[in-house]
Amino acid sequence: MVDAVILAGGEARRMHGCDKGLLLLNEQPLVQHVITRIAPQVDAVWISANRHVDVYQRFGYPVIRDATDDYLGPLAGVLAGLQHAQGEWVLTVPCDTPSLPENLVAQMLAASAGKDVVVAAAERVHATVMLCRRNLVNNLAEFLARGERKVQVWQAQQNSAIAQFDDESAFANLNTPEQLLPKQ
Repeated sequence: MVDAVILAGGEARRMHGCDKGLLLLNEQPLVQHVITRIAPQVDAVWISANRHVDVYQRFGYPVIRDATDDYLGPLAGVLAGLQHAQGEWVLTVPCDTPSLPENLVAQMLAASAGKDVVVAAAERVHATVMLCRRNLVNNLAEFLARGERKVQVWQAQQNSAIAQFDDESAFANLNTPEQLLPKQ
């Protein structure tokens, strides 16, 4: 069983503080694009959000918050997901990646034999597109309690693998307001 956690809890500094998951792309919020791609591939979907929780709840999936209000980065959202998920595996994806592969989960599970963490890569590693075993919850909580924040540092400390994908554009993050404008 795989639960997905859509990471929408950041400060969105490059978006001038606007909640990225709620910004529109082709007249739909970014988070809806991600839900559309991910929901058919998993058993449950969770949205990790620290602001506009009431708006995120309208998408029909449970919304979870970080344990602190300190914006500790994506791993705080991953930890919240591990704490709430029911499945053996938890897939995390950022809310600003609207074109994720339709075979994302299948390909990541295929790379998971004997591993605890699987990270997606195409031309480069996409650290927050990650499949990890739910039983890493205490490990991650201890990592964060030590003041650590870097996703790739934590991943390197785990029994991890890379799931290789061909299409780099499937993992494109929309990080600036200009990237949301229609192509001319």
